Amino acid sequence: MIRRVFDIYVDQAPVLMPVAAAVFVVSGVLAEVLEASGPGLALIALLIKLIATTLFTGMVVQLVADVQAGRRDSTPRGLLNAATPVLGKLILVGLVAGIGVVVGLIFFLVPGLILFTMWFVAAPVVVLERPDGLLALRRSQELVKGNGWPVFGVIAVLFVAVGVVAEIIILAAAAVGSAAALVVSVVLGVLTAPLAALPAAVLYFELRRLSTRSAAPVIEPDPVPGPPEPEARAPENSDAERAFGSAPDA
Repeated sequence: MIRRVFDIYVDQAPVLMPVAAAVFVVSGVLAEVLEASGPGLALIALLIKLIATTLFTGMVVQLVADVQAGRRDSTPRGLLNAATPVLGKLILVGLVAGIGVVVGLIFFLVPGLILFTMWFVAAPVVVLERPDGLLALRRSQELVKGNGWPVFGVIAVLFVAVGVVAEIIILAAAAVGSAAALVVSVVLGVLTAPLAALPAAVLYFELRRLSTRSAAPVIEPDPVPGPPEPEARAPENSDAERAFGSAPDA
């Protein structure tokens, strides 16, 4: 899965890099100007960054969908046209999921990580399935169900690896000077932005494939008629248990 992410990153770099540069350099400069103008504009600057990140995520999801369909001729304009109609819904789902994850991390930590994992493919669901309201979060849960640990493993490896390497490079640049650190930070932001959006899109298609395969009907011989047996109700599991599996018996 991780290799698939990097394969698409390298193969589609001629599209990903210009899009990332256009979205994040422009939004970053505008946000910096607003923040420097006064503390009252900081909220607007934050909103601009949120919109930029959300828009780019939607564009990357559409790019991966094109790759999955065998199309290799995606253009920035085509990706923008695909992501713009669902931008509002992407922002809404992202805000709700972000608040839930942050609250879980602050107060309990583990529930925050569980929510982050279960809702990780909500953005691809919004772009490609376009459900109503916040149903993308439930659909993401359904796709992750039974695959929580593999999904969390991909998230942990990619985010930690990319974050650590980027931080080391920025610290090294900061030792040279603040101007160098700013330039390096902008360049790294453009280079790593696709690696923050690609995993969700790639995982979405893999989880959907696994879900479709597990849902395939199994043809069995007709049972021999016998006396009816009483139905036994299985205990209901929580969302976390369905995603990550039940804890082993002592």
